[in-house]
Amino acid sequence: MFNHWSYIIFRTCLSSIFLVAGIGHVLSPDKLVARLVLSPGWPLLAPFFDPKLLIVLTGIVLLVGGLGLLFNFRPKQSAFVLIGVLIPITLTVQVGSSATLGPLFKNIAILGGLVLVAFQKERMEECKK
Repeated sequence: MFNHWSYIIFRTCLSSIFLVAGIGHVLSPDKLVARLVLSPGWPLLAPFFDPKLLIVLTGIVLLVGGLGLLFNFRPKQSAFVLIGVLIPITLTVQVGSSATLGPLFKNIAILGGLVLVAFQKERMEECKK
């Protein structure tokens, strides 16, 4: 079970991937646009989205969610927002785009961490009973 400090360390570590990714999306979108348009899921998105705008908007969401986790500001909502971004990214960019399963399972592990944050308060209340 988490104690106060281990939960802070966990949230800080988990948020770091979203903060770094968000900064990359906002400051270097062209590199990610090239990767997106080559991904297996892009043909499904192409009719609806401009790739550069999608990358930048995703970066902003990653930054906002990552900051929410880092500073424990509405962590449950931050986790759900990040889950809402992580799932489509995983399905469109990660699935089928790599010779290895590492990036896919990295995202699955991150998803597990977000689920833990999203339901942490309920779990702590449950443990107190």
